[in-house]
Amino acid sequence: MSEAALTQNPGAREMSELIRRATPADEGVLVAFNTALAWESEEKRLDAAVLRAGVRALLADPAKGFYTVAERAGEVVAQTMVTFEWSDWRNGWFWWIQSVYVREDVRHSGIFRSLFQHLKTEAEADPTVIGLRLYVERDNSRAKSTYRALGMSETPYELLELYPLPHLPDHIG
Repeated sequence: MSEAALTQNPGAREMSELIRRATPADEGVLVAFNTALAWESEEKRLDAAVLRAGVRALLADPAKGFYTVAERAGEVVAQTMVTFEWSDWRNGWFWWIQSVYVREDVRHSGIFRSLFQHLKTEAEADPTVIGLRLYVERDNSRAKSTYRALGMSETPYELLELYPLPHLPDHIG
């Protein structure tokens, strides 16, 4: 699997993109992007200490998942997080794409398409990965349209949860 891929933006202004796995040095931007994502998508203010600890934990433990970031002109402008689900029925891993965030000034420029294609290429190169999944807010038609354009389709499953569990502090929920 490639750790980084260099591609060219197909837009009018040629601008190099670097797609790579995030490192601990990216912690600050990942926290900032997740904070913005929670507010924009759910009008939720996250507990900064809990979020920072969660980002740090994922960066420190590859078994939890990984972040992939996109850079333009040396600056991180987009992120995705991937976590793993084992399927005993299919004897393989699903990669769950989560925490998708594209900085506002580069939205609609193809940067998420580049991130997604990079993840898809990595997944296809790993014979243990059998599919990509993500969840999206029911009413987010723009995001659904984007994901469909990338070849994703709705499943017959609905997502249910029991969260937060009673033992968790109020600020987590």
